[in-house]
Amino acid sequence: MPNSTSSVSREIATLRRSLKAVDRSLRRLAPKLRTAGNERANGKAGRPGRKLRLSPKRRAQLKLQGLYIGYVRQLGPKQKVEVKKLLEKKGMGAAIARAKGLARQ
Repeated sequence: MPNSTSSVSREIATLRRSLKAVDRSLRRLAPKLRTAGNERANGKAGRPGRKLRLSPKRRAQLKLQGLYIGYVRQLGPKQKVEVKKLLEKKGMGAAIARAKGLARQ
């Protein structure tokens, strides 16, 4: 019968070696991750991102456009044509209302 004390000791020694290897890898990786986190996602680290300055009117327009696109994406080709014609004739509000109604069907 094998000595259980020596097999447990062997397992603990193997575990320690594995943990040391993981520790070494993380220590090498940490500085690289730190420097990678400081750069911008698109690789242009030197330039700061531009600040969008939207007027309340433009923000409202974009919100309406988002609603319109969100509803129109759910429609079929014939329904899209109908809504686009309504957009040209009566404006964004009417087109959104019609697209919303068609999307619910």
